[in-house]
Amino acid sequence: MKFLLVAILLTTSIFSKNMDSEIKKAIIKIYTTAKVPSYKKPWINKINRSSGSGAVIRDNLILTNAHVVANQTYIEVQRYDVAKRYIAKVIMVSHELDLALITTEDKSFFKGIKALDIGELPNSEDNIFVYGYPMGGKTLSVTSGVVSRIEHQNYVHSGLKFLATQVDAAINPGNSGGPAIIDRKIVGVVMQGITYSQNIGYLVSTPMIKHFLKDIEDNKIDGVPQMHIFVSKLNNPAAKRYYDLDINQTGIVVTRVMPLGNCANKLKKGDVILNVDGKNIENDGTVSFREGEYTSAKYLTDLHQFGETIELKIWRDHSEHNITVTLDKRNSDVWLVRDYQYDRAPTYFIYGGYLFSPLVENLINTGKSKNCSIYTLLNKFATTKKREQVILLGVFADRSNRGNQNLYKFLPKKINGEDIIDFKDFYKKMSSKKDGFIILEDSSKKEVIIDVKEAQERHKRILQIYNVEFDRSKDLRDSNSTNSI
Repeated sequence: MKFLLVAILLTTSIFSKNMDSEIKKAIIKIYTTAKVPSYKKPWINKINRSSGSGAVIRDNLILTNAHVVANQTYIEVQRYDVAKRYIAKVIMVSHELDLALITTEDKSFFKGIKALDIGELPNSEDNIFVYGYPMGGKTLSVTSGVVSRIEHQNYVHSGLKFLATQVDAAINPGNSGGPAIIDRKIVGVVMQGITYSQNIGYLVSTPMIKHFLKDIEDNKIDGVPQMHIFVSKLNNPAAKRYYDLDINQTGIVVTRVMPLGNCANKLKKGDVILNVDGKNIENDGTVSFREGEYTSAKYLTDLHQFGETIELKIWRDHSEHNITVTLDKRNSDVWLVRDYQYDRAPTYFIYGGYLFSPLVENLINTGKSKNCSIYTLLNKFATTKKREQVILLGVFADRSNRGNQNLYKFLPKKINGEDIIDFKDFYKKMSSKKDGFIILEDSSKKEVIIDVKEAQERHKRILQIYNVEFDRSKDLRDSNSTNSI
């Protein structure tokens, strides 16, 4: 009996070591060189070098964070058990979910590696192991911890909220993109930690990982759809009486509907959403995603792919109604300010020393020194008459623009009395003006007046003085090579 027990323990120990070796081989170190553009000086770039982690999944693909490979110009990867680095490339990236897939040019890199599977959403208090290559050393690191909570959290890379898994395992720079593992399956991808905290880290949750992998099956990224509405909670009993709801009815109240969004002409202010896809919404705006566990009701929309439909039960005019909403409007088209941009050069246009750009999140400082007039635009939605906000970033000082040289962050609303629809419309109107004056007007009626002939005469000289090679971004140069001033 003692011999049998020793044999069983020995076999278990060997199996455990083999499993551990298989997992380690699947954990990859990623070296990235990135060209990071300056959105305030969009003709300038800086080079950053960093490293992160990843894990081999199906089809010779490495799963990692989007922020590990964002703005990349060159990527190398290295296995745990091989000293050689291999050149890699990005296959697909979702900056929204902070996830990316990369692979190597030389597929021999994957020889002998057993791909890891994506597991299910873990439970609170489950023990996990986090693998990666954090700061403090060059070799593979493994830390352990437990799942602390699961709920919607802000994904720092995109600024959007999705389901996330909080863990207390040690997470440091370099861990990003590495897997959290239970029973040899990936149950999350490390994405961020809280500075100065006692081991509080967050993982991209498995439902979001699976959403990403499902999304790319057609070889393109559509993203996570949204309903494009603003809502308020229904905790106040007086509010329930106002809307003539039964005390046992629960839901959330629609306060605004974005005019270009998925729910335009479907929902209206004052509608109460009672449930989504048959799941009841609580008065605090949460929904049960597992028995006894709740998260934002947004989760029910997050589970859908672009182009799918959701079923809503709403309370309107003292009765229940069933509504079907098709999720086919892109998130980038419904906001006045575009989401944070990655993997692309900023759009800009210089005219007689005046530097213009579309307003994107990259230009908005949300810290203590934020410009409130610009910051508040983050909550503004696009309309058919105004799809995008143009911003005057600054002025290259010259005799032709005296008096306006201290202008910056000016937000033109009209050009020569005509509304500005978007940056493309603005660029076309500016370029087509051949004489006279250009008058830019903001929402407070403040004007910036440009003498067209004087601006054209001094234009090339201004670019030479300030050592700016191109007066417009490549996308504008490519769109119309004959459009010049």
